[in-house]
Amino acid sequence: MEKKASESLVVMTELVMPNDTNHLGNLMGGRLMYWMDIAAALATMKHTETACVTASVDNISFENPIRLGNVVHIEAKLTRTFKTSMEVHLTVWGEDAIGKHRYKSNEAFMTFVSLNEKNKPQAITNELIPETDEEKRLYAGALRRRQLRLILGGKMKPQDADELKALFLTDDRQPTTDNG
Repeated sequence: MEKKASESLVVMTELVMPNDTNHLGNLMGGRLMYWMDIAAALATMKHTETACVTASVDNISFENPIRLGNVVHIEAKLTRTFKTSMEVHLTVWGEDAIGKHRYKSNEAFMTFVSLNEKNKPQAITNELIPETDEEKRLYAGALRRRQLRLILGGKMKPQDADELKALFLTDDRQPTTDNG
């Protein structure tokens, strides 16, 4: 069965309250990551119609803080599915609802695994279909990101990462450089 990437879209909205902030009045990173994990889980469950769990979280870099009283919008959408896992792209926006100012806070990729009734990984049967140029760009890069995750996690040898090698090696197998 095929499902469009857009069908997995989840937009979660939260209001930053005092118990969500640090001593500077900014949303705590851990609270935001908690909300992001929920949004990503919902997106994966929409696609697979199964229970799904977090397998990994890529680098999360905070571009702009989200202040007390501001609104948080988390957009989560699948970028690609693999055998039992899937990648989710998340974009987080902060919004000063009174001042009508919306700004990007951060983005990240998370990997989830689909589980069967015995809570064991199971094959994902719904193929993900990217439609927009952005969905196609994220889909194309997902295999490289996956290989990097597997190498960093000790589950793949660097020499086996064909997608990554193609970025760094020329046809004669010499590393590429930009130093002239």
